[in-house]
Amino acid sequence: MWPTRPGETVGALRAFVLIALGTALMALSAKVSLPLPYVPMTLQTLVVLMIGAAYGWRLGSATMIAYLAEGAIGLPVFAGPVGGIAPLVGPTAGYLFGFIAAAFVTGWLSERGWDRSVVLLFAAMAVGHIVILAAGFGWLAFGLGLGAAKAWQVGIVPFIAASLVKNALGATLMPAARRIVDRRR
Repeated sequence: MWPTRPGETVGALRAFVLIALGTALMALSAKVSLPLPYVPMTLQTLVVLMIGAAYGWRLGSATMIAYLAEGAIGLPVFAGPVGGIAPLVGPTAGYLFGFIAAAFVTGWLSERGWDRSVVLLFAAMAVGHIVILAAGFGWLAFGLGLGAAKAWQVGIVPFIAASLVKNALGATLMPAARRIVDRRR
């Protein structure tokens, strides 16, 4: 989208624009939502992992922090028409904070070449999904006190198939997007 030239450092304007674009994509992906009893299923995890892969670990993590900050100050960026602190302390909290770690891990792996192969990118995104699901599971089980069995049932099982589909989609979309960007240079 806006690649740096060799030897060019990431400028503040470039970072600001990419973070704003990333948080806007996160907000839009949150609105594509399938309500479930505790945590809705959204396209957010796909976007988190693609941002991590495209932006790298630093800018990807910063984008997720900015996204959570936007929601915390009340902007309606989370699933449903909500913003504010409630989603950051309710059932979705673990997943939301897991976005930061997932963007970090996926970005870190991508910077080491995992984004150049569909199979490796699928694996990197799978690691990112595991991070998000583990954070969500931990919060549901221990933070909210649902216990491990209930947290597994409502916080992991409904998301397994969708995570695999999102990994496949992201792993095929990223190389295609990269080819388009590379052609425009």
